[in-house]
This record gives sequence, structure tokens and C-alpha cells, in this order.
Amino acid sequence: MSDTPYIFDVSSANFDQLVIQNSFHKPVLVDFWADWCAPCKSLMPLLAQITESYQGELLLAKVNCDVEQDIVMRFGIRSLPTVVLFKDGQPLDGFAGAQPESAIRQMLEQHVQPPAAPAANPLEAAQAAFAESRFADAEAQLKALLSEDNTNAAALILYARCLAERGELSEAETVLGAVKSDEHKQALAAAKAQLTFLRQAADLPDAAALKTRLAADANDDEAAYQLAVQQLARQQYEAAMDGLLRLFQRNRDYGDGLPRKTLVQVFDLLGNDHPLVTTYRRKLANLLY
Repeated sequence: MSDTPYIFDVSSANFDQLVIQNSFHKPVLVDFWADWCAPCKSLMPLLAQITESYQGELLLAKVNCDVEQDIVMRFGIRSLPTVVLFKDGQPLDGFAGAQPESAIRQMLEQHVQPPAAPAANPLEAAQAAFAESRFADAEAQLKALLSEDNTNAAALILYARCLAERGELSEAETVLGAVKSDEHKQALAAAKAQLTFLRQAADLPDAAALKTRLAADANDDEAAYQLAVQQLARQQYEAAMDGLLRLFQRNRDYGDGLPRKTLVQVFDLLGNDHPLVTTYRRKLANLLY
């Protein structure tokens, strides 16, 4: 007997129950085999593998033809292996002799419902939507997730970032304040840093005006710093870090060390594994030491 409920041996006593009756609910593949039949032995594990891949949408019944002569005579089995597909109480399709997997699957595709795709993890789906800037989709998925578990730290942090993206900074800060777990420290630090940049950017001239100032005076430190903050608020991290690094190189004491402090905030936001962090941390270290 098999360890899976989808694969089982049948006899004359239970054939009608396990094959005929079951076939009204799920298609049943019946494998007629014998111990002396070498092709049968090579085909059997392939049929089992295919059946398992259907995750319960297909059943496999095995008939030992040396033992179950009544079933052999009932269905007129003349050669082995023979495989018959039963559906709605009737033999519907099948084949004789060993077949390649592709041919068996092609036959089954006409009659068997494909297995349902596994449901996406709601948090992973929301993370993917956020990464693709589909903030409304991410927010909707996170709301549903948090309605079931409002203590999910990862979901709370991402939800706060969605709120921040549409300008709800105070609400986002409140959500971050509800995060109690220490498990997501880096993500929490990143979200708080993003809020800081968005708050700062709201009180600054827009990026176009700052670029005009820098075009007129490339050494306008205030414009350079404010442009970097605007770029950070819009997640233009590489451009922002490049500007901050050049400002640090030109005037490391600007704003009591703001260029370096802000770069460190960006490192926290992106995380140590981010390739931009690796690059700019090294560049900053070269300037420091």
C-alpha cells in the first residue's frame, strides 16, 4: 500500500467503491500490472509521481492482475501494462504499454483538473507590489492581513511605508509606534528614516528649483544638501548618496556633519546587503581614513 491517500491497491471486493464511485468525484487512473512484467515496474513509479503532482485532483488505483483475475476478465485486459482512466463511473481513456511522461500528461490534460496554484503569501505579495511601486495594491493586501493579525510587525512596517508614500505621514508614524517586536529592527529603522526624509522634503524647495541653484553655483552647499533630501524622499538613492558624498568631500562640516549623518541614515534605510550601501560605505571610508 502507498503512504499517500491518492494511490492505493484495489481488489474485486472494493473495485466498485474505490474506482467506480470515486470516479464521480475525481478521475481515477487504474494501473493493471503484474509482478513478472518489467515494463509495469518501470511505469508504476512514473504514474505515482504524476499522480502526486496533481495534489489530489487525480487518484491512482493499482490492480495486480496475477491476483485479481475477475477484474482482468471484466475489462478485457489483454496486455500489460494497461492503464485506464475512469471518470463518472466509466472507462474514458487510457493506453497499453510503457509510455513517456509527456504522453501520459498529454492524455491526462484532457480530462483532469490541473492542481490549484498555491495561494500567494499575503505579505510576500504586498512586498512585491510595494517594490513595483503599486502602493495601493500593497496597502489593500496589508489591510486584509492586519485585520486578521494586527501585531504582525513586518506588515505594520510596510503598511506605514505605504501610508507615507501617499503623504499620510502622521498616520504612518502612529502605525510604526505600534510595532513592538524586535525582530525587524532594520526594517523599522528604514521606515523611520524614510519618514524623516519625507517630512524634511515637505518644507524644502522642489528639486527643479534646487537644480537651478546648483547650475548657477555648483558650490551651493545648502542647495546640494536639500536636493539630496528631495531625492531620498523620492527613493532616488544613488543620486542622493552621490550628492551627499560630494558635499562631504567638499565641506564635511556642513550643518554640523549633516552629509555624513545622512549617509549613515541611508545605509540604515537600505540595509547592509544593498549593493549601493556596500559601494558608498567604502567610498565614505576612503574619504574618512
